[in-house]
Amino acid sequence: MPNFSLLPKEGKFFQLFEESAQNAVDIAQKLRELLYAWDNVEDRVAVIADLEHKGDNITHQIATELHRTFVTPFDREDITALAHSLDDVVDFIHSAADFMMLYRVEQPTMRARELADVIIEITLEMQKAVGQLKKHIDQRQMLKHCVEINRMENVADRIFRSALAELFASSTEVPILIKWREIYEYMENVTDRCEDVADVLEGVALKYS
Repeated sequence: MPNFSLLPKEGKFFQLFEESAQNAVDIAQKLRELLYAWDNVEDRVAVIADLEHKGDNITHQIATELHRTFVTPFDREDITALAHSLDDVVDFIHSAADFMMLYRVEQPTMRARELADVIIEITLEMQKAVGQLKKHIDQRQMLKHCVEINRMENVADRIFRSALAELFASSTEVPILIKWREIYEYMENVTDRCEDVADVLEGVALKYS
């Protein structure tokens, strides 16, 4: 497939999208570290909260640039959808970590760690896909990244279902069931939002082919 070039008058969007994707990778790494170390929990969650705030600031900068810029690199609706989907990825990671602390989880489960592993992989793949926006987009390569993101979302969904099945089979304590079900849902939502990012990027690639 031929390459095509996006030549905006304002290149700030690409930089901000790359910063947002990098921030998602950074916060995913901190979530994984939290789950595997499970010490200094409050301090580790505070670092995650700071990264969530950083993500909010980047999203705000994208919105500001959108209002200031007449000529955009691609459709405004896609820019908005991409910015918000990237922000949602970070928000759900923060929520998962925050609720583990608030619920005073004694020890993360094996399934939570498995989900954290997938979240690292899927955010790294998402970062590669977002990087394709800058200068030239190889449509075939972009779609390859998007397919891989979708595959990993399916992996996360299977882990999520297994986690719920094991949770309800092994525990009769309602508070524990409620706590972990909510935490698992936040973690699975991270991968859903990564899939939303892939959907936007796939649409952009197909529109500009």
